[in-house]
Amino acid sequence: MAAKRAERLVNLVIALLSTRQYVTAARIRSTVPGYEADDGSERADEAFKRMFERDKAELREMGVPLETGRTSAFDTEDGYRIARADYELPEIRLTGEEAAAVGLALRLWESAQLAGAAHSALVKLKAAGVEVDSSRSIPLQPRLDAGEPAFEPCYAAARDRRALEFDYQRPDEDVPARRHVQPWGVVAWHGRWYLVGLDLDRGAERVFRLSRVVGSPKASGPSGAFEPPSDVDLADVVAGQVGGEEHLVVIRARPGTAVGLRRFATPLGGTDDGEDRLELRTTEPWRLADQIAAYGADVVVEAPAAVRDAVIARLTRLAAMGETA
Repeated sequence: MAAKRAERLVNLVIALLSTRQYVTAARIRSTVPGYEADDGSERADEAFKRMFERDKAELREMGVPLETGRTSAFDTEDGYRIARADYELPEIRLTGEEAAAVGLALRLWESAQLAGAAHSALVKLKAAGVEVDSSRSIPLQPRLDAGEPAFEPCYAAARDRRALEFDYQRPDEDVPARRHVQPWGVVAWHGRWYLVGLDLDRGAERVFRLSRVVGSPKASGPSGAFEPPSDVDLADVVAGQVGGEEHLVVIRARPGTAVGLRRFATPLGGTDDGEDRLELRTTEPWRLADQIAAYGADVVVEAPAAVRDAVIARLTRLAAMGETA
């Protein structure tokens, strides 16, 4: 399905879900973005009728309960609405991977132009005298997750095929490094967001965790400047570079502390000092280092040395920030 047609169908569904009244075809034409404007010509009228008939048929084929009727006895023509009770799904339980996929779709919706267009349609319906039930409407305001401020510019650059540059702070580096990338796409993997693309400075594909991007990425150059490889699965690239092999990390924790770590740790017994020794397994050692550092002096890493050094580096940076604050 073409993007414009998909956008029009989504806007139509939202408009008809948000009112108990039947909305006539004429009002739909004037309020829902994407339909042929009414310029008084016979050609425009025929184009709208054909488009609207196709859209109604497609919605019904997809199982959308599109109803036809009249709001009152004074109406002179039929209108349309969607029975929300018949349209809503029962409670759905998702696995972690399924939830991540839904989260991706939701995030793209919330940051896309669709939300603004659909909201505009509801405003026009109200202005036309159609009662829009706010308790039935769908939240449409665009929202950007403050936890990943780099998402929007990275996604936009990948969509438009524009070069991207940004500062990137690796956990094993003291200062961020400037990266120049041809962005291929943004991927959700195990609850985190990653940018996949061609690192122009290194001449190889790379994965960048968005939470490590410092500041706002800047797109440059014209749109359509490159094409991602057609045979590359972005999720596989992320899994291969981030997932990696499993690492064993041994820590010592004071009694009664590090409850979050203990939930997925294997007890190894106690120490002479009364601390608990725990073994953790992870495919993301630097992410685990972030978690361990949050416990401060209550947790000490025994092995491996790379994770211990990473935790020390994080705590050192935090201490320095506190001294300069």
